[in-house]
Amino acid sequence: MSDATVFVVDDDASVRDALSLLISLKGLRASVFASAEAFLAVYQKSWRGCLLTDLKMSGMSGLELQTQLQERGVSLPVVVLTAHGDVNTTRTALKNGAVDFLEKPVDDDVLMDVLLNAIRIDEERYQAVETRVELTQRLERLTPRERAVLDLLADGLQHRDIAERLSISPRTVEVYKARMMEKLQCRSLADVVRIGTQARAGKG
Repeated sequence: MSDATVFVVDDDASVRDALSLLISLKGLRASVFASAEAFLAVYQKSWRGCLLTDLKMSGMSGLELQTQLQERGVSLPVVVLTAHGDVNTTRTALKNGAVDFLEKPVDDDVLMDVLLNAIRIDEERYQAVETRVELTQRLERLTPRERAVLDLLADGLQHRDIAERLSISPRTVEVYKARMMEKLQCRSLADVVRIGTQARAGKG
């Protein structure tokens, strides 16, 4: 979590200062913004952590900020903090992807638990993307025939069946399999099946 930052968006300066101080005292980095517009104007895709936004602000509201983030494909987890909560607003915020909805005043420990959970979600999303990118790079090293062998092994076919399917000899299947496993850095058939299954899911 060394790169994680809590991005605080609130039009009340006293609230921004209090939240920034609390977050810093708990060992996290905080970056504050006086409006949703100010946050969007400087947002960068490389930012990691979570967004803590007020609901009702002058200018763009917290819900409108959520919508803007969705339209831009921003996956930064959002926590909504407000003194004006109601069932419909809460439902809308959660439907728009907020990981939590808290009402002011909020207990410091509860807030930090929610923020740490949001940061954990961001880390999991980031790692999942990194894993997909790495898998894609490995798969791109395969020849069409090696990829075909991978797919058929993932389907559970034996070497003899694969040979018949591809009109090659079982020995040639072994050669393609060995090359494919080396390129994918697979140590076992289980690794091959796992990667083949992930690759097929990625196609979908």
